[in-house]
Amino acid sequence: MNINELIKIVRSKLDANIIIQDIHIEDKSFLHKHHKNHQEGRFHLKIKIKSDELKKLSKIESTKKIYHILDIELKEYIHSIQILLD
Repeated sequence: MNINELIKIVRSKLDANIIIQDIHIEDKSFLHKHHKNHQEGRFHLKIKIKSDELKKLSKIESTKKIYHILDIELKEYIHSIQILLD
């Protein structure tokens, strides 16, 4: 899978499961290129989400919800994920 496909899948899954006012997903994989444990095909994503639904939850609960939605992608394609909630 390439990064553009992954971003489309992540966006689609989050949109389908959370009421989102705005979302921005960035590829930050370059930050891990020289790490000892870097693996090709595993990406670092930075996700900025504006969601009234997630605002009602604690930071931990909202993060758990996102991790649950992206379970397969986290196991197979995402090396690192940064979530910023607005």
